[in-house]
Amino acid sequence: MSYLKKFYEEKVVDALMASQGYKNKMQVPKLTKIVVNVGLGEGSHNSKVVDAGLNDLTKITGQKSLPRKAKKSVAGFKVREGMTIGGMVTLRGERMYDFLGKLIQVGTPRIRDFRGLSPKSFDGRGNYNLGLKDQLIFPEINYDEIDQPRGMNITMVTTAQTDAEGLALLTELGLPFMKPKKEKEQSKEEAATA
Repeated sequence: MSYLKKFYEEKVVDALMASQGYKNKMQVPKLTKIVVNVGLGEGSHNSKVVDAGLNDLTKITGQKSLPRKAKKSVAGFKVREGMTIGGMVTLRGERMYDFLGKLIQVGTPRIRDFRGLSPKSFDGRGNYNLGLKDQLIFPEINYDEIDQPRGMNITMVTTAQTDAEGLALLTELGLPFMKPKKEKEQSKEEAATA
C-alpha cells in the first residue's frame, strides 16, 4: 500500500472529520483520479516531438500515455483533424497516490521561485488544476536527454462538494498551498511584535 494512501486512511480522515464536522467516514472527501495532460502542438510538424513528449509523460507517471488527436482542422495553426497534438494519462488507485506523493515531496520543492500553490485554481466543485512549466522537476527526466522543456497540466479530481472541502482535503494530504494575503499580513505583524 502506498504511504500516502495509508496516511489518508489513518490520519487525514480523522482530521477532516474533526475540522469539517462530518458525522460519518463516508462523507469525508477523497481523491478519485489524477489526470496529467501534455500539449504537443508543435508535434503536428515533427513526429519526434510527439514521441519524446509521450515518452516523458510515461516516465513521469509510470503508466503508458495516450496520444490525443485534434478533433477539428484549424488552418491558422496548421493542424488537421486526426493529428496528434497532445498526450494524456489518467491515474487511479496506487499509481495515483504514488504520483501525488512524488509531486508533493520531490516535484514542488524543485519548482523555481516556489512560494506555494495557488488556492484559487479550484473549479467550483472541489477539483484542483495545477499547471507546471517544466517537466524537469521530476527525477525520472534526465536533463541531457530532453529536446526542450515541456509544461503539463495536472487535474486532481475529488469527491468534495465545494472548493473549501477540496482545499481542506489537499492541504491535509500535504500539498503546499499559499496562505491568503490577510493571513500573511497578520503573521508579519505578529513576527514584528514578538
